[in-house]
Amino acid sequence: MDTSRQTRVRQAFDDFFQPKAPAGDWVLDLFRRTADTVPAYKKLLQANDIDPQEIRTQQDLQRLPLLDKATYHERYPLPELCRDGELTTSDMIAVSSGSSGRPTIWPRALEDELHTARRFEQVLVDGFKADVRTTLAVVCFPLGTWVGGLFTQACVRHLAAKGCPITVVAPGNNKAEILRVLPELAPHFEQVVLLGYPPFVKDVIDSGENWAAHRVKLVLAGEVFSEQWRDLVARRAGIADPVTDVASLYGTADSGVLGNETARSVSIRRFFADHPDEAREVFGDSRLPTLVQYDPGSRFFEVHDGTLVFSADGGIPLLRYRIADEGGVIGHEQMLEICSRNGFTPQDGPELPFVFLFGRSLFTVSFFGANVYPENVTVGLEQPGISETVTGKFVIESVEDEDRDRRLRVTVETAPGREADAHEIAEAVRAQLLRLNSEFAHYVPVERQLPEVVLRPHGDPEYFPVGVKHRYTRRA
Repeated sequence: MDTSRQTRVRQAFDDFFQPKAPAGDWVLDLFRRTADTVPAYKKLLQANDIDPQEIRTQQDLQRLPLLDKATYHERYPLPELCRDGELTTSDMIAVSSGSSGRPTIWPRALEDELHTARRFEQVLVDGFKADVRTTLAVVCFPLGTWVGGLFTQACVRHLAAKGCPITVVAPGNNKAEILRVLPELAPHFEQVVLLGYPPFVKDVIDSGENWAAHRVKLVLAGEVFSEQWRDLVARRAGIADPVTDVASLYGTADSGVLGNETARSVSIRRFFADHPDEAREVFGDSRLPTLVQYDPGSRFFEVHDGTLVFSADGGIPLLRYRIADEGGVIGHEQMLEICSRNGFTPQDGPELPFVFLFGRSLFTVSFFGANVYPENVTVGLEQPGISETVTGKFVIESVEDEDRDRRLRVTVETAPGREADAHEIAEAVRAQLLRLNSEFAHYVPVERQLPEVVLRPHGDPEYFPVGVKHRYTRRA
C-alpha cells in the first residue's frame, strides 16, 4: 500500500475543491522535481552538459533542450520517463491516436485529471452554468485506450463530485446507442451537453433527433472547424447562441487539455473569420486557427520556429515539449489591443492569455507549391444548398492523370439518403480556396483551380470507414 499516493491524491482534491490560488514559479518547481526524480530527464540534462543547480530563473529555462517524441519519449524506456523510474506511480494509461506515426503510450494519474477538470469547469460551469442547471453530459468520444473518452468521463465526474448537478452517460462513438439513451434521459435534465469530435457530433445531430427540446450544448475537440460549421451545427441542434453554447478544447494525448474556448475567444475568432485580411495579419496565415485561452498557472506555452512548445506536469512530466502544432501565443492585453485597433469589442470573458493553433503541416497537401489545408475546403462544403447533402467529411489528394498532370481531388462523403452535386461542390470549394488561401490563388494556374470532386456514399469503407478517426489528406 503506497500511503504517499494517498497523500498526493488528497492534496490534489483539496486544491481542486478550493478556489485556484496563484501558482508562482511553478515551472521552475516542475523542473527541479523532474530533474531530481525522472531518470530519463537526468540523462538528457547530462547529455546536454546542463547542471540543474544553474537553472534558477525563468530566463534560465530557455537553456533547457526542447523535447519531442523522437528525441525524448522514444529514446528512453517508458519507466525511465516517469517519476522515480516507476511506471506504477501512474494509475491510467492513454494511447495517442498514431496520426503522426505509431501509437504512443502516455501514463497519467488521478491528479493529472484534476488539472484538466478545471478546463472542463471553465466550459461547463462558467460557460454553460452547469453548477446551477441539471446537466446530462453525453461522452461521444471513442471509449478505449485513446485519451478522449475515458479521460473526459473522469474529468466531468470530478465536477459532479465537486457539487455540480452533472450526470454522465458514456455511449462513446456509438451513434445508435447515443440516440437510444438520449430520448429516455434528456427530459429529466435542464440541458444536454454532447462531448465529441466535430464530424462525429455533426453526424449524430444530423440523425434527426428533436434537439431543440433537449437544450443542447456542445464541447468539441480534436479538429479545427470553421465558424460557418459552428453556425450550421448550432442551427441544426437548435442552439440559440453558438458563441456561448459551443466550445472547443485544445486537447492532446501528451498532456490532457491545454486550453479551451471561451465566449471571449469565440467572439474574437468570429470577428476574424469575417475579416480574413486582418486575420492573416494577426495570425500570419490564410487559415483561421483555433483560438483558445489557457491557464498560465497550469500550462506554460512558448513558440519555437512557428510551432508550439509547452511545459506541464503529468505521468510523464514535460518541460519545453514541442508538440508540432503550428501556432502562437498572444497575451490577454495584447489581444484586446488588437481587437480595439480593428474597431471590435469582444464579449466578456476570463483575463487569460490566448494560444492559437492551425494543426500540423503533415495534414496539408501541396498542389503547385501551394499548401491546401482542410480548413479551407471545409468552408466550401458548408455553403447553403451543399451542407444539407454532405456529412462534412472529405479527403484531399494531389493526383496525377494519364498525362502526368496534377489535379486536386476532393473525395466527399454524401449524407445518408441524399444526392449531392459534384460540380456545385467543386465551384464552392474553389471559391473558398481563392478567398481564403492566397498561395492557392497565386500559385495554382487558373485552369487547374477547379478541383475534381468525387462523391462517395456515407460510411464508404475505403475513404470513410465507420468508427475510425478520420484523416482529411492522402499523399501519393
